Amino acid sequence: MDKRLLDLLVCPVTRGPLLWNADRQELWSRSARLAYPVRDGIPVMLEEESRPLTDEELERLR
Repeated sequence: MDKRLLDLLVCPVTRGPLLWNADRQELWSRSARLAYPVRDGIPVMLEEESRPLTDEELERLR
């Protein structure tokens, strides 16, 4: 994920920052507890396309 793009993107639900998870090809929002997929290099920033983050995944963010 391009650092400049990551700096511009925010969570569509909370308007908070996003973290890049390269292993899962997802953008994670700690505040919304959601993971947004990145498909073919394009972030899919729709709440209905996101998945909830597990408690274990949130712990790794700390």
